[in-house]
Amino acid sequence: MKTPYKNIYSVLKLNRFIVLAVVVCALLTSTFSVWIAFTTHKNALNSAFAINTDGSIIPLKLVTQKENFKVEALAHLELFHNYFYNIDASNYERNLKKALWLGNSSVDNLYRQKKADGVYNRLLQYSLVQKVLSIDSRITDNNGSYSFTTTTIFEINRGSIIDTYELISTGNLIMVDRNFPNNPHGLLIADYFENTLKKLNNEN
Repeated sequence: MKTPYKNIYSVLKLNRFIVLAVVVCALLTSTFSVWIAFTTHKNALNSAFAINTDGSIIPLKLVTQKENFKVEALAHLELFHNYFYNIDASNYERNLKKALWLGNSSVDNLYRQKKADGVYNRLLQYSLVQKVLSIDSRITDNNGSYSFTTTTIFEINRGSIIDTYELISTGNLIMVDRNFPNNPHGLLIADYFENTLKKLNNEN
């Protein structure tokens, strides 16, 4: 008894269906793989990882990192301006030495200029006390680079006379390695410039 042959059109139709099914599955698999890769890449860009004390990996969100950066940047600026401007005859050398660790050559150049102008000699000669009253800093993110504007209010006690001044200074922040205790925040002040200095009042 002869085996009946299948209709050639039925065979071709079945083959075409199988090919189409394979192509569709391949496209779906490729699309899914691309989506997974894109999602993983996006999550990686928005995350960082730290090693916990027990060896486990802790994900840190980029948003959290930026928030932490702002807090550390404000603390760094406050520390610097306190060291650089909160000075008297007994502590100015120690404070200025600490301040120079927090900035680059622009801070050192300003220090040398003030020294050449006799600012610190007058501090010693007249026993002046320069006290910082408030520090207000604003940080601007310029596509990954950070600049700041700081308003420092300080007073100079000349004994019977106390003069109050407002200083507006600007500069940039550079991320560097932390150096305890000299530079605990891992930031460096660059392009530092004293923009304006204005006397606010006189008190007797």
